[in-house]
Amino acid sequence: MSSQPPLIEYRNVTVNRGRRVALENVSLSIGLGEHVAILGPNGSGKSTLIKTITRECYPRLIPGSSLRILGRETWNIFELRPLLGIVSSDLVASCLGDYTAWEIVLSGFFSSIGIWPHHQVRPPMEEKAAQAMKLLEVAHLSDRPMRELSTGEARRVVIARALVHEPKALVLDEPTASLDLHATYELRHTLRRVAAAGTGLIMVTHHLDDIIPEITRVILLKAGRVFADGPKEEILTAERLAGLFGTRFELVRRDGYYHLW
Repeated sequence: MSSQPPLIEYRNVTVNRGRRVALENVSLSIGLGEHVAILGPNGSGKSTLIKTITRECYPRLIPGSSLRILGRETWNIFELRPLLGIVSSDLVASCLGDYTAWEIVLSGFFSSIGIWPHHQVRPPMEEKAAQAMKLLEVAHLSDRPMRELSTGEARRVVIARALVHEPKALVLDEPTASLDLHATYELRHTLRRVAAAGTGLIMVTHHLDDIIPEITRVILLKAGRVFADGPKEEILTAERLAGLFGTRFELVRRDGYYHLW
């Protein structure tokens, strides 16, 4: 057994968003290097789950409840950020300004949007940024302002930004939101390369098609609770998905991807 603590460990976690309970008594553990999808309908608590990881939301103080990242309940947020590469639609939107794609990728080292005068960019940083852009196939966009990029291009640049500090895991919140078919196809293949390169993936989505073949475990969320959790082949059944989404489907698997009809 590994002596390392889990990457993320929830024990009886409850989170309120205003007066509404967004997560209720959630317990789950995600290990280092795991490729996991968290699937659920709108309003199931997926985004709140991400915000508890990024420390934008905090659990209620309840006896027996804890939320640990790499074995620790408390973190300096600036120490935590390099360990988890977070990519969300809100982050992508905040990057769509006059900064070039190169500057946005480099800014991942400073947890900023763009490079500021007090930032000191060293040659090893530039080398890692170039490697990340090559992996994401966006090196040719280096000199382009982010506002000129397509939605798919901008999302891949922001993923490169998240990878420059070699995080323990890449956390993706609705990765294909607002992407057309071509951009969605390209992004899924990009994520397959990221997984093959050894970075853990935690993908939060309500689209079954987003679950790439490299993902081996699926956690289903419904109404703020864990509805099911286990190996992908056991969890992704027509019966379970009907219970999750409240609609009957025909489930088809092809080339490692799952599709609903």
